[in-house]
Amino acid sequence: MEDLSSIQAPVANELIHFREDFAASMKSSTRRLQTSIDFLLATSGKQIRPLLTLLAAKACGTVTKDTVNAAVLLELLHTATLIHDDVVDETKLRRGNPSLNAVFDNRIAVLTGDYVLSTALARAIQTGNLHILRIVSNLGRELSEGEIAELEAVEESLLDEARYMHIIHKKTASLLSACAEIGALSACAGDEAVAVCREFGKHLGYCFQIKDDIFDYYKDTDIGKPTGNDIREGKVTLPLLYALREGEKEAAASALHIIRSQSFTEENIDTLLSFAKQSGGIEYAEGKMKEHFAEAVKLLDKLPASTARTSLAALANYIVIRKK
Repeated sequence: MEDLSSIQAPVANELIHFREDFAASMKSSTRRLQTSIDFLLATSGKQIRPLLTLLAAKACGTVTKDTVNAAVLLELLHTATLIHDDVVDETKLRRGNPSLNAVFDNRIAVLTGDYVLSTALARAIQTGNLHILRIVSNLGRELSEGEIAELEAVEESLLDEARYMHIIHKKTASLLSACAEIGALSACAGDEAVAVCREFGKHLGYCFQIKDDIFDYYKDTDIGKPTGNDIREGKVTLPLLYALREGEKEAAASALHIIRSQSFTEENIDTLLSFAKQSGGIEYAEGKMKEHFAEAVKLLDKLPASTARTSLAALANYIVIRKK
């Protein structure tokens, strides 16, 4: 597997500028707020989204000041949504580290999330590009709708693949789609290239979320969240959805009873995980992920050959075969 540093190579200098700008944007004169911001900066992830924005711009032309600004605002928006999601889900672990709400409390976490979100909106205005502003404003709605749709699915035990794909489109694919599209727009790409990047990001988002959901079925402390955590929260993802539809009828009926009664004891969680794996759910989900990977890579053929285009394909591959 290519490591992330080789994928980043075509935009290595631009990533340095992004990181400096991102850190500079997260400054506050309020001591407690700055303490929580410092914690966020110290526990930041792989920054896949800004990398996608920068690579899309480079593949379509040139990384500009607007590209870096857009990468910052999108990472700020993503960070704010993660903070709020952890509060809503009562998550105590993020990327293998304690979440912000676990270290501080829900009040500080929510207010920090609000501050980061406001900073993102201020950055969006700085772009001066109405098309980008429209994408960002729509994205905020999509992300919120995705989280609400997921809550509805849990509360009402809505168990079908179409609903699952709708949710992951809203909560994950929409963001990666916007990152790639805005990257292309910031490079003044033509309509076709912008559309290619938008669709590429969407398929990348599907791959990313399906892979994340597959992780939940395996014991691995490196992943950064407890095994079975989605099921513990009542979230039925693609491997289990397939098993409920195609698995042995008696076992499927028993699994469905556990889900609808929301009896998520550790024993029942293990039962559901085993049922999904034994029924071919993991293989099915991996197959769907690979379909979206193939669609993503195929789209890149419409962009001119370049090191950035090669890195976009490598990024898609990295997302599909990553171990955490």
